[in-house]
Amino acid sequence: MSLLEQRIIAMDLWHLALPVTARRDHGIGSVEGAIEVVLLRLTAEGGAVGWGEAAPWVVFTGSPEATLHALHRHIRPHVVGRKLKDRAAIMADAAHAVAHATEAKAALETALLDVTGHAVGLPVHALLGGKCRDEIALSCSIANPDWAADRQLLQRLHADGVRIVKLKTGFKGHAFDLMRLEEIRRDWPQVAIRVDYNQGLQPHEAIARLPEVAAFKPDFIEQPVAAANLTTMARLRARIDVPLLADESVFGPEDLMRAIEAGACDGISVKIMKAGGLMRAQSVARMAGAAGLSAYGGDMFEAGIAHLAGAHMIAATPEIDLGCEFYQARYYLTEDILTAPFPCDAGRVQVPDGPGLGGAPDMERLTRYTVVRL
Repeated sequence: MSLLEQRIIAMDLWHLALPVTARRDHGIGSVEGAIEVVLLRLTAEGGAVGWGEAAPWVVFTGSPEATLHALHRHIRPHVVGRKLKDRAAIMADAAHAVAHATEAKAALETALLDVTGHAVGLPVHALLGGKCRDEIALSCSIANPDWAADRQLLQRLHADGVRIVKLKTGFKGHAFDLMRLEEIRRDWPQVAIRVDYNQGLQPHEAIARLPEVAAFKPDFIEQPVAAANLTTMARLRARIDVPLLADESVFGPEDLMRAIEAGACDGISVKIMKAGGLMRAQSVARMAGAAGLSAYGGDMFEAGIAHLAGAHMIAATPEIDLGCEFYQARYYLTEDILTAPFPCDAGRVQVPDGPGLGGAPDMERLTRYTVVRL
């Protein structure tokens, strides 16, 4: 029997609550105490195992409870019993089985790629077209309302070789944002700054404030206003002399077409959780590249399995040219779920070359942090 003829014989699910080190504020909401993710494990009849992670956020993509039950009730019947070679058909069936649930579909595709990679002895990036880079520059977000605590984080990041930070803005007043920009520029001049409002401004606030922020010459300013407000995004883009990026405005290829037509952005955040999988994320990045837009690899509130999936996707996608944000396993979770640390050193993520994702969760930690198992 061909390796790809193997059938999937089991699908297991865990809803986890993973403790975090600090509060984080964003324009559309806050996170404190723990993040919640859903892990998916697929087992093939030959014994190969594949893992996937869904990392929803209730104010952005949806709830972990909805993700868990989308996978358990609506998607599971389209998976168990199917052959590894049927990955595209499985994903098409999942797309029609439940609307939205993009993070559930991302977890499913990740697990399908991981189990296939283990079955045939290839890394996920090889299944996505082949690797174009061995390392990815790492950006870490700064989002604690306690600026003294974030200054300590900045010291740690700098000592570790991280040279890109993204300042979350729009949640504690314009003066607070300008003060932090000024101090980062003064005290860490080697560090590149990016700015992200996460939809935190009203249009009139954005028109007044963005020119002052742009004066600090950040690499880009991301999603200052509500996702649907492409008209204001286009107006803001014309008023500032740094690139304007879209995040919440662009989930998948369909949204990107609207943003391009509106002239709303110079680049986009590509996230497998928004796009609904690694291959749809690649499609978004390729469309952006064809339209002359830049792209970077964003994340949600993720653990190590999702980070690995994103790293493989970026490794196989040359259009993503602005690095990644896969910092949470190392710099935000109290403890990640991977058996070995997420591969990141000197401010760069190293892309694994082993079979599948190149990592798996520690089963004792899964048990410790489980809220629900199905």
